[in-house]
Amino acid sequence: MFDNYIFTVAERFIRYAQIDTQSNPQSKTHPSTEKQKDLGRLLVQELQDMGIMDAAMDEYGYVYATIPPNTTKQVPVICFCAHMDTAPDCSGKGVKPIVHKGYDGGDIVLPDDAAQLISPKDHPYLLEKRGEDIITASGTTLLGADDKAGVAVIMDVAQWLLQHPEYKHGKIRLLFTPDEEIGRGVDKLDLQRLGANYGYTLDAGERGTFEDETFSADGVKITFHGVSAHPGYAMGKLVNALKVAAYFLDSLPRDEWSPETTDGRYGFVHPVRMEGLAEKATIEFIIRDFVTPRLEAYEEHLRSKVEDAVRAFPGARADFEIYEQYRNMREVLDQHPQVSEYALAAIERAGIEPKKSSARGGTDGSRLSFMGLPCPNIFTGEMAFHGKHEFVSVQDMQKSVETIVHLAGLWEERS
Repeated sequence: MFDNYIFTVAERFIRYAQIDTQSNPQSKTHPSTEKQKDLGRLLVQELQDMGIMDAAMDEYGYVYATIPPNTTKQVPVICFCAHMDTAPDCSGKGVKPIVHKGYDGGDIVLPDDAAQLISPKDHPYLLEKRGEDIITASGTTLLGADDKAGVAVIMDVAQWLLQHPEYKHGKIRLLFTPDEEIGRGVDKLDLQRLGANYGYTLDAGERGTFEDETFSADGVKITFHGVSAHPGYAMGKLVNALKVAAYFLDSLPRDEWSPETTDGRYGFVHPVRMEGLAEKATIEFIIRDFVTPRLEAYEEHLRSKVEDAVRAFPGARADFEIYEQYRNMREVLDQHPQVSEYALAAIERAGIEPKKSSARGGTDGSRLSFMGLPCPNIFTGEMAFHGKHEFVSVQDMQKSVETIVHLAGLWEERS
């Protein structure tokens, strides 16, 4: 099927990676940064150039497009989705992608900062990539393979399908979202406009990886209130909220709970932001676990630590707010086994041994699943995301293209 096909996924990825699409969790706008629309506009133009004339971006930065069906069968409408934004954790401005052809298995030194070394000692997956073409950034930014590799894969899939009208498939909807990295990827999505029955996000790592389970997630915001007073006359009056907050943080367990001390199926409690003054200090947490009821147990234990801190500083008080972020997609996908079954079969048809995995995080698919669009996650090859050591294999992206093409065909074949 692909012997004579000239893949475009690598050149597309390099082009997309150079567009700064970093999202901003402090912004109140949708999308959180207007620059995400720069990539959206490019995708719309490229899709229209392919002949997909309904490709369009809405006011919130969502890009929608349709590959029409070419079969007489009644096939469920399938959506392939990737997010356009990059993480706030590391700069996405001025990304300079570098292709390391025929990777030799050694350390990769990034030229713009020689201290930045991508080593197989830290990234063992690189040892499986000998002889392949590895794309990295230059050492001062992230790369953006999370998730522009997924964007590029979907775009190449669209081109392949349009160039091969003899290959039967049902109606396919393409979706590119903003703000996934800050948990708002589907906040303004028009699900009725999308009009899909099932979906797949392209946002997982190693070749063959298939994720049908994610964390369940809550956010917690704790606000400590102190009593402000002039420091020269504060005796018996001042209650410093910063010190209350520091006491509280210092009371958290050091050998459990935290992401730096947990892996596998263990969840965590993680402070992600702190700000304040003597009068008021705020700490924001993310709470994660694969078993949704455990979130409440984490939160109650956290609340008890807050109460201990307030008792230690008479006159202080605290507010404790919990808000739901997303839930484990497995709770929905178990009710639609064919969605996972077809994805695993497609990976095998691409000549790959599937790797079923549970994501220690969330995807747009986590929320989409609970909005009525069952939506697991499929590999693109993106690795070491959210930092300067991010990399992706060209051959992994090409295999992702093959997998998605097979998946589109499987839905038609088995309908």
